Amino acid sequence: MLLKRPPEVRKESRWRRDRFLLLLAVPGMTIVILFHYVPLLGNVVAFQDYQPYIGIFEAPWAGLRNFQVIFTLDPAFVNALVNTLVISFLQVVFVFPVPIALALLLNSLLSERIKRVVQSVLYLPHFMSWVIVVAIFQHMLGNGGLVNAWLRSKGMEGFDLIGDPGLFKAVITSQVIWKDTGWGTILFLAALSRVDLALYEAAAVDGASRMRQMWHVTLPAIRGVIVLLLILKLGDVLTVGFEQIQLQQRAVGVDASEVLDTYVYNNGVTGGNWGVSAAVGLVKGVIGVALVLAANKIAHIFGERGVYSR
Repeated sequence: MLLKRPPEVRKESRWRRDRFLLLLAVPGMTIVILFHYVPLLGNVVAFQDYQPYIGIFEAPWAGLRNFQVIFTLDPAFVNALVNTLVISFLQVVFVFPVPIALALLLNSLLSERIKRVVQSVLYLPHFMSWVIVVAIFQHMLGNGGLVNAWLRSKGMEGFDLIGDPGLFKAVITSQVIWKDTGWGTILFLAALSRVDLALYEAAAVDGASRMRQMWHVTLPAIRGVIVLLLILKLGDVLTVGFEQIQLQQRAVGVDASEVLDTYVYNNGVTGGNWGVSAAVGLVKGVIGVALVLAANKIAHIFGERGVYSR
């Protein structure tokens, strides 16, 4: 006996049926449109000789002149770009895997009470502002910090870890790990909670060790989440944390700490070169979108869903 296909609901009926849900979505959609899409119109500044007292509509047209710092490889821009890429590479290699490893470790704990306590402690740094995080590191590892005070009290020579330009990239990478690792485990733990325990039991019956179970059962269960977050991370590869770096830039100097975000701020807001800053920001956004699309395409080739399906 063939089942009849249910009649399609007319568009007017769907609007009437879901009107209350749509009304609930209106405030969020309004905020997104006003603060994320409308400001995109300001990218026209990248093609103008813009000054705040003139305004967008009166500013003279500059064409591609503001992009010359990119085309001619201006030394200040190249320095900011190189620092950005190095810091992004360090964060992808050293920061991105840490929440995965921590989630696997927490998932292996048998006691739910201990797991909840550990999770609560690890989440706390995420809710601290970068001002507090940088202040903690400075008071602990700075030239006048607690570690140096203890070393000098023992007759040893102190060190200024925070003010050393050569160690700046390692320091900010460790700060990101300390602040955001606990919070980053949430999605991975949620994915791990959906793994069928019967799979572990079947693997144990077949003689699989704990490492084999993790490799063949646990990691495949969170592979989709890992790919998704990695694609989104690649989209942010040229954004490495403006506030965190700006707070510590004076201690180590511009050469070691200038990134694209601080370059845009220092040239636009501080230096008055609004058009150049807008041009750099526009190119950075376009490259981020291109990286997301390319990474998502590669994910499709390997059979993953990625950010969106084909």
